[in-house]
Amino acid sequence: MKIYITGISGFLSINLVRYLLERGYTDIAGIDLVDFTYPERDRIEFLQGDIRDPQAVARSMAGADVVIHTAAALPLYSPEDIYSTDVKGTRILMEQAHAYGVKRFIHISSTAVYGVPDHHPLYETDPVHGVGPYGEAKVEAEAVCESFREKGMCVPILRPKSFVGPERLGVFAIFYEWASQGKHFPMIGSGNNRYQLLDVDDLCQVILACITLDAAAVNTTFNVGAAEYTTMRQDYQAVLDEAGFGKRIVPFPTWMVIPALRILEKLKLSPLYPWIYETASKDSFVSIEKAQQVLGYRPLYSNSQAMLRNYRWYLQNKDTFTEGEGVTHRVPWKQKALKVVKLFF
Repeated sequence: MKIYITGISGFLSINLVRYLLERGYTDIAGIDLVDFTYPERDRIEFLQGDIRDPQAVARSMAGADVVIHTAAALPLYSPEDIYSTDVKGTRILMEQAHAYGVKRFIHISSTAVYGVPDHHPLYETDPVHGVGPYGEAKVEAEAVCESFREKGMCVPILRPKSFVGPERLGVFAIFYEWASQGKHFPMIGSGNNRYQLLDVDDLCQVILACITLDAAAVNTTFNVGAAEYTTMRQDYQAVLDEAGFGKRIVPFPTWMVIPALRILEKLKLSPLYPWIYETASKDSFVSIEKAQQVLGYRPLYSNSQAMLRNYRWYLQNKDTFTEGEGVTHRVPWKQKALKVVKLFF
């Protein structure tokens, strides 16, 4: 079986490559705009290219039995890049997979398709309503995938919660740096909201199920998240406790913090994009019953366990990191105004 992964140089994909290699899947190929610089380079076929380029897609996908589509332009990309990558790129991939007779096309979507919900938990049957260019593009990309289901393709769609684990940096690296330096950490709102996360290995478990189980069973849409999570404040406190400095999560009222972050964003001094700070104080969790029943999904990690696993990896590798712009999960995001705020914690 040849497995082809888009966005193969990303945080999810390197974990997926390792997960598959460990389980005997050795015929792996992929494409990414960013070079694949991991030690597994000589164990995969890699093309540095763009999923918006039909020729690059055709060349790199040749011979694939399964496509796993993880590539996406995240919310801080320009609206044009988000649309062209997440919608047009998905269509190019689907058209090529259909032409090649690919057996399964597994699309990694997002719970962002639910927009700003008015109830929890969220089910796969709930209406989708993307907010902003990223959420809207994710909804449209799912529609592209569903159109190819109607042509007879097997197209599992996965909607994961925010996932963490080895190689995950981005906004989480800011929190981990504060924890490792013995700082209290500010939280938007009381922190008493329930905000479900996901360990990347648990997401890989679901992807593998979609590769191996009966095609008729997996040819649908699944939410993916942790089964165990408490409040945001409790889950994040677990990392501060692990750091061992006796520091605490410090809640701040949303009426104070969010307007300040909006101003900082306009001044290009905020490390956070609106979707993060506007939803950080709200409940956010989905039902995973369908994945449990159909795929036999059994999450191995709770929210706090997933964050601790990520934090321990961060400590082991922090001397190798270089700060980058806050558009991908591969690099620690620049703290900008938070560098000054940290002095008071």
